[in-house]
Amino acid sequence: MREQQAIIVPKISSFPGHEARARAIVRWLVQQDIVAERQTTCGRTFNKMAYGIAPGARQVVEQPQLLPFGQPVNGLEIVYKRCIFTPLHDFLEEAGCPQCRKEVGVELFDRLEEWMPGHTDTFVCPLCGHEDDINGFLFLQPCGFSNLGFIFNNWAEAVFKPSFLDEFAERLGYPASLVRVDL
Repeated sequence: MREQQAIIVPKISSFPGHEARARAIVRWLVQQDIVAERQTTCGRTFNKMAYGIAPGARQVVEQPQLLPFGQPVNGLEIVYKRCIFTPLHDFLEEAGCPQCRKEVGVELFDRLEEWMPGHTDTFVCPLCGHEDDINGFLFLQPCGFSNLGFIFNNWAEAVFKPSFLDEFAERLGYPASLVRVDL
């Protein structure tokens, strides 16, 4: 089985109080027995520390038999810095303006050099002048741009239930994108 990630990203560039909200989300996931309370070396990045998969994870996915129980990389990692979350392979870099509905992907993705260091959270449509958080633009493939991201290592194949994603977004207080990354 190929390594993959399911990444839940709030649709806001600069999430206010992002570390506190992440801690609240982890407490909820622990209470639901979806992830373990303590971090272990079941992650992929940074120092490999992550919240390991727990038995309750079976309740929030469509195909629980595909969850990574027994795999060395199976945990939830949290990104607390501004990051671009996109598929690694075959990402089309196409985006549209929600106002005029015209293609603005080239200009938008060129502008990420200003977005990434935090010089701006917004993008202005070069065609109609509509300005919004970069996450407010329309993308052909799920992606996210935020200072907060929840990376579920090797959970993507199991497919999160819509009800879980809805509750996750509700607890975040913002709509969220689900980005699948095949490694």
